[in-house]
Amino acid sequence: MTKVTLHYGLTRPLNDQDLQNIANVHSTYGVVRVQVAPSLNKLTVDYDASRLMKGDLEAELRRHGLPIA
Repeated sequence: MTKVTLHYGLTRPLNDQDLQNIANVHSTYGVVRVQVAPSLNKLTVDYDASRLMKGDLEAELRRHGLPIA
């Protein structure tokens, strides 16, 4: 496993639906953890780079409606 941590700014604060979508992202193959900053304006994502490429991860976050910058 090649664990990678990425930090994303958000284009808007998260809402309740976004928090549900984050829970759904956890089921994506290769995603280890998605953590929301207390301010609700940043995400920290840990993933397995041997199973998921950065571009694929970002596409998956967007597919789930997350407003990553």
